[in-house]
Amino acid sequence: MSRFDLAPPAPDERDARVAGLSPDERRVLLQHGTEAPFCGVFLDSKREGIYCCRLCGLPLFRSGSKFDSGTGWPSFTAPYEEAHVRRIHDTSHGMVRTEIVCTRCGSHLGHVFPDGPPPTFERHCLNSVSLSFVDAGQPLPDPLQRGGAESGPA
Repeated sequence: MSRFDLAPPAPDERDARVAGLSPDERRVLLQHGTEAPFCGVFLDSKREGIYCCRLCGLPLFRSGSKFDSGTGWPSFTAPYEEAHVRRIHDTSHGMVRTEIVCTRCGSHLGHVFPDGPPPTFERHCLNSVSLSFVDAGQPLPDPLQRGGAESGPA
């Protein structure tokens, strides 16, 4: 059970958040696209903090679970809380994969593969444009003005 409010944004809240997205962010987050490898802003980031959903602000991954997978996308061993990502069977593009989306708003994040390092042996391979970042010790984003855990430090 998450201490965050996982209820989806109201339609007007979602529309307001979508209006602020760039075309590339819309293509990835809303249309399940993929950014080109080795170009994402968070690929080589070593900063300590929390990676959050670009659309709704839900905390998704801690910097401590980030690792260099060599794949060209930021990769993580485990989500912030398992309840914050939803796994979907994906058979698009002639492949069988597991897509991960934000539980709260349904935005496409990337895919998870069973070839990561211990302890989870999972590689959550994400698009940088699906994420925002909060430095450790800074307040988490609260774009939906939910308060509570949303306004606590990263």
